[in-house]
Amino acid sequence: MTRTSRTPVKRRVLTAAALLFASVLAPQPVLATAQPVAETAPAAEDAQVVEDTAADPHGLKKTVADYRTRVPAKYTTDSWKPFAKALTTADDIVKNPSASATEAAAAKTALITAAGDLDAADEGTFQTITNNTFWNDTSGNPIYSQGGGVFKFGDTYYWYGVHYRGAESYRANPTRKYDGEVSFVSIPVYSSRDLVNWKFENRVATRSTAIHNGNTLAAAGWVGRLGVGYNENTGKYVLATQAYVGGEHGVLLLQGNTPTANFTYGYFQGQIVNSPTTGTGDQTVFTDDDGKDYLIFSNREGRSRGFVAKFRESDSLRIEPAVEIRRGDGREGNAMFKLDGRYYHAASDLHGWNTSVNYVNESTGGNIQGSYSSEFVLPGTEMDYSHVTQTGFFVTVKGTKQNTVIYAGDRWADFAWNGIGYNQWVPITKTGARPQFHSVSQWQFNITTGEWRVGPDNNYVLNPDFQADRVSVSTLTGWTNFRESGPTSFVTNNVAGANGSRFAMQVGAGQSYAGGARQRITIPAGTYKMSLYAKTSGSLSAAQMTVTDAAGNARTLNIPASSGFTRRELANIPLAAGTATVTIRAASGNGYLTVDQLGLVRTDGTTPVAQRYEAESAPAVCQGTVDSNQGGFTGTGFCNGTAAVGAYVQFTVNAVQAGVVVLGVRFANGHSSGTARPANLVVNGSVVGAVSFESTGAWTTWSTKSLTASLNAGSNTVRLEPTTADGLPNVDHLDVAPATA
Repeated sequence: MTRTSRTPVKRRVLTAAALLFASVLAPQPVLATAQPVAETAPAAEDAQVVEDTAADPHGLKKTVADYRTRVPAKYTTDSWKPFAKALTTADDIVKNPSASATEAAAAKTALITAAGDLDAADEGTFQTITNNTFWNDTSGNPIYSQGGGVFKFGDTYYWYGVHYRGAESYRANPTRKYDGEVSFVSIPVYSSRDLVNWKFENRVATRSTAIHNGNTLAAAGWVGRLGVGYNENTGKYVLATQAYVGGEHGVLLLQGNTPTANFTYGYFQGQIVNSPTTGTGDQTVFTDDDGKDYLIFSNREGRSRGFVAKFRESDSLRIEPAVEIRRGDGREGNAMFKLDGRYYHAASDLHGWNTSVNYVNESTGGNIQGSYSSEFVLPGTEMDYSHVTQTGFFVTVKGTKQNTVIYAGDRWADFAWNGIGYNQWVPITKTGARPQFHSVSQWQFNITTGEWRVGPDNNYVLNPDFQADRVSVSTLTGWTNFRESGPTSFVTNNVAGANGSRFAMQVGAGQSYAGGARQRITIPAGTYKMSLYAKTSGSLSAAQMTVTDAAGNARTLNIPASSGFTRRELANIPLAAGTATVTIRAASGNGYLTVDQLGLVRTDGTTPVAQRYEAESAPAVCQGTVDSNQGGFTGTGFCNGTAAVGAYVQFTVNAVQAGVVVLGVRFANGHSSGTARPANLVVNGSVVGAVSFESTGAWTTWSTKSLTASLNAGSNTVRLEPTTADGLPNVDHLDVAPATA
């Protein structure tokens, strides 16, 4: 829905904090002819929360009760005042028995808008996201979230998805396939303020949820790929999901009074105008910065065409005529994110839930339903097929220091082993002309600032379990074969893995050979541990794992004979920053080396930590005055530079080692003209770039400009020199952190 204009774009509550989406289900013939699953009474854990809808017909009472738990001291004064006012107004509506639905919707919209604009009083903390594992909620129970997504309403993120019976089977034993086990159980919802810790809230729909033509969701042959938006006119949350009911494919629309309410039937739309098929192929919900909701989807059969269709603004219970934005090869997993004013449509290969690279089309302008570029592969997804996933959904976090897009990939594959876990989340940044996918197994994220960094236990080897291909191949994704002697092909993944998986890497032949496979990766400098599981058969004259760093230094782990998988490791390996090569090599007259679960993990405990340098404190130099008359600064003041060309502020920065760093300059530019203030970035006496400090609207409104630069080991000077007579903006501090990999 279209938002009111009161809220700044960076804090719009209806902004798609998530592009909803999750797995990519290609309707198989078995689904098209599926018989309704026999209804069973839901287990206790699948029951819905009991609601007193008569006492709270608009959901406003529950909304007010939730927001009354907020503590003023945790937020800035400027953001708390409008929130407190909206909370009081909403409470007055709750207490007014004659208040209309329209008044309740307006009060609810104003309240969640103000809640979305709350600014934390501190700068938050980094919390760890670990992939390649099954995720649990805060009570220790499984998070079931297939085919769903994360959306922000007010100051809270909500994660919706589908609980299928097959997900239970796969979690209990992930070493076999569970073909077609997509019988619907429920749609759970979880809440979080940090995108890391998730609290179970409710099952917003279950098998007993009534839908059209006298059916319930138990009668659906397929339910999945759902998203949720908020309609400010009705004050209702609308959930859109694919459904196959009574022989008809379509988009099922359910609605609820709160994000965690029991959702009820709204409408079933079989055909979207301009799509050549009923229903959708894969779909997700995207909410733009202006609060308008869109369905992102492909046509159901063939999936060669991609569409963007707007939800009807009056109530979100209809999908308006679609606009085609791509045509070409069949794609599934259609999702969208927005970065630097451009829209990016992402999708996966159409080959039955398998992992793949991400194929992206970029808008050529700022219109979501306008023209798009030709398709390209999202950089960073090639070497391990998007961290062994299909396109899931995207969450955009607008932090105080930077905006970060989170890619949330799904591992479906008929609930078959292709790596542990359903959900794999990684950060996306834009370091050049195109967005970059960062395939990390562990990373840390600060929800307040929007910053992220590689986690201390990240495995730098890509496709280390050889699960990305999911079919037998002789050249494994992310790896390059090399031959020293013998037959032309002696590498395969057609062998069982160390922990019961279907794949591992095997090097060998029934004749004399020498060679193997290698992978080139980028690593930071540090001390590492190299490890793997390995077994051998026959007699091998060589069996080894080697890592060679950018300086040419090689460290080799020799692998002894073993008939069963045995873990081997080599610790305390110093490696230089840059491109490293990981090599698996074997040689024999008639023998085999099988390896699995490769690891290259940094062990020197140097998780990147940002260092702050205040502009008012020595050895910083401020050519101007150190003032404290404008609120919101950190430390004891800020540098108010002289209005003159070259009147600089300079920081002395100490670096443990040489390398690229991220410089975060916190500043305020409240000049009445609204004119930006340009400056040169000067590092160790040399101009390394130009920066423009745009207007922040007020001298008490602070923003952070992120820059990159190379520092020497030891002491460095970082100077900002204005290039116009207006001088610099007010400069608060400089944050320095190692650049992420």
